[in-house]
Amino acid sequence: MKITTVDAFTNKPFSGNPAGVCITDKPLEAELMQKIAGELNLAETAFLYPSGSGYHLRWFTPATEVKLCGHATLASAHVLWEQNHLPLEKAAIFKTLSGELRALKKDRFIELDFPAIPTSDRNTDGYILEAVREKVIHSSYNEAGYWIVEMENEEVVRRLNPDLRLITKTNAVFIVTGKSLDPRYDFVSRVFVPAFGIDEDPVTGAAHCALTPYWSNKLNKSAMTAFQASKRGGELKLVLEGDRVKLIGEAVTVLRGEFQNIL
Repeated sequence: MKITTVDAFTNKPFSGNPAGVCITDKPLEAELMQKIAGELNLAETAFLYPSGSGYHLRWFTPATEVKLCGHATLASAHVLWEQNHLPLEKAAIFKTLSGELRALKKDRFIELDFPAIPTSDRNTDGYILEAVREKVIHSSYNEAGYWIVEMENEEVVRRLNPDLRLITKTNAVFIVTGKSLDPRYDFVSRVFVPAFGIDEDPVTGAAHCALTPYWSNKLNKSAMTAFQASKRGGELKLVLEGDRVKLIGEAVTVLRGEFQNIL
């Protein structure tokens, strides 16, 4: 079984967020997909196989399956076009646990059509304040488990060294964000998901499904550019259209190989 590793939301190897992509002729057992994801030990591994006019797509971290993943979807679309599974002018259509998702190739960029994830104002719990150990400007939450914690500015976001043990207690996608000090970007963020086996995610498409309506409301803008300030770093162009978010980024293949003795 072939495997491709793609760095997503970047055009340079060793930056952005790496994802494994496995394309098969038929579905694999969930237990096997989880073992493969654990073996690769990337933030996400995507598994897809042809289904009707599109592809059935599932995502696994090293620890568990997730319902939505942006960077591994972008990586999957990149591989479909690069390896001639789809012509460049044809949309990649994915059937997922979050409904139908689409990707379009636009020059060197890939545009993902994802659901917006709105959050509501919520007082920051005591253990979150203890975890971040910095002044919190605003906090927002939704029942899907997305915490957005806004800090004073980019400098605070970058220097943050949160207590991951306390963040694990949220069992959430824990997002810290702030206004960018760089005029190229509207805001920056970092994302911590230790409850799902990922201490800090390098670049998180799904988190920007929540960050886009959050910052759109604050900045009164529907189109924005964001930077995720992890060690690897990644850039996203974002457009809010009603209850949908367009996530736009680049991708680069860094490795191709095949698994042995697993089927």
